[in-house]
Amino acid sequence: MNAYPETRMLIGGEWRSDDVRPVYNPFDEAEIGARPHANTTDLADAVSAAEDGLRAWGNLGPEGREAIMVAAARLLRERSADIARTISLEGGKPVAEATAETLRAADIIEWDGHEGRRLYGRIIPGPIGIHNAVYRQPIGVVAAFTPWNFPISSPSRKVGGALGAGCSIVLKAAEDTPGGAFELVRAFVDAGLPAGVINLIYGDPPSISEYLIPQPEVRLVTFTGSVPVGKHLAALAGQHMKPVIMELGGHAPVFVSSTADLQLAVEMSIIGKSMNAGQVCVSPTRFFVEDSVYDDFAELLTKRAQDVRVGSGQDAATTMGPLINARRVEAVEKLVDDAVDTGARLLTGGHRLGGRGFGYPLTIMGEVPDHARAMQEEPFGPLALLTRVSGVDEAITRANSVPYGLAGYGFTESARDIAALTERLEVGVLAINHLVISVPEAPYGGIKDSGYGREGGTEGLGCYTVSKNVLTRLG
Repeated sequence: MNAYPETRMLIGGEWRSDDVRPVYNPFDEAEIGARPHANTTDLADAVSAAEDGLRAWGNLGPEGREAIMVAAARLLRERSADIARTISLEGGKPVAEATAETLRAADIIEWDGHEGRRLYGRIIPGPIGIHNAVYRQPIGVVAAFTPWNFPISSPSRKVGGALGAGCSIVLKAAEDTPGGAFELVRAFVDAGLPAGVINLIYGDPPSISEYLIPQPEVRLVTFTGSVPVGKHLAALAGQHMKPVIMELGGHAPVFVSSTADLQLAVEMSIIGKSMNAGQVCVSPTRFFVEDSVYDDFAELLTKRAQDVRVGSGQDAATTMGPLINARRVEAVEKLVDDAVDTGARLLTGGHRLGGRGFGYPLTIMGEVPDHARAMQEEPFGPLALLTRVSGVDEAITRANSVPYGLAGYGFTESARDIAALTERLEVGVLAINHLVISVPEAPYGGIKDSGYGREGGTEGLGCYTVSKNVLTRLG
């Protein structure tokens, strides 16, 4: 088994390791390594380096940029076994889950690299003698902030979008899980990336955002994280007229129809709910189950949840890892207690596992009232909340009642249900009869409090560009 890597910052092509702080394994709270902590000099150097990197990256042209991005993706695939063990150690998720995340990061980088050659402009017909053209150009230096729960795939979305569009980037990665971003950036360096195109930093999030966002060289801010922090950063960016991409929290509804394949719905829901111990913004959480199949679905889901084994991500028998820290355990416990107090039935789980670390079981709760805190606030943990509905219309009304609008799911064989969900469910991404809602070639993001802007697809790449209209009088 590989040792945890010596994570370092990358600034202007130079690896730095200043003022190191410990990194812990959430399964047993053991110290596994260290990561650096940026100071103001590091931040100033990173911005300056990104300005230089922007010019160097632009000089390569789309074909040259594509070659480096494809090479970096290849290195990620070749190193995926070691990278997955690193991610599992720092974040707790099973190695198989971390491997899939690493390969997904490689796919994102490769797709964005290819798509960067297709950022087409257009010619607008007009009067004789006037040539009217629209060009798509890179917006400039990007400041990116990524979360701990997907330590390599979340940074890859921002790095892939920025670099594919021809931008440079200052990437502020997560302190709890620094290894994934480090390995991503290391693959780019080894692929021949010019100095300054990517600058990787860690440190105090408020201090870093308050320094980077006002800098005139920074032209775009992209953030993945909680709604309150996203609103704060968007407001700060607004003071300086900086556009933003905000991929914020969710509270994903799941409609289970009387026509659904219940076994499929249960298996998919268990996989989705146990992924990263429910610490996923698109995790299926609020289950609106048609009354005629509610009891059967609740029984099947409860039995399968009891089969989920919580343990070390390094153990091949583990199917769900721990929560990231004690704060997350406490937050989930409070939501469960409140739901029970308001009348919900605890069907399985609901109590922290003994011993060291932050293990918490997959927890199923039935008959959860809408006014329970867990139905109104993103649990960000392994909680599945079941409630009865008369049909798709009631499910949509109740699903739309919260301010979140990221992902939604439906299990149904009814064309009417599918049409209703497609037209009226207030989400940015919707999956029917499965739970895959994020692929490199399609846009991903939310509405309402879940954010704006997109990552992935041509729409996501376009968020890192500006349009320039050029009108030329001829003759």
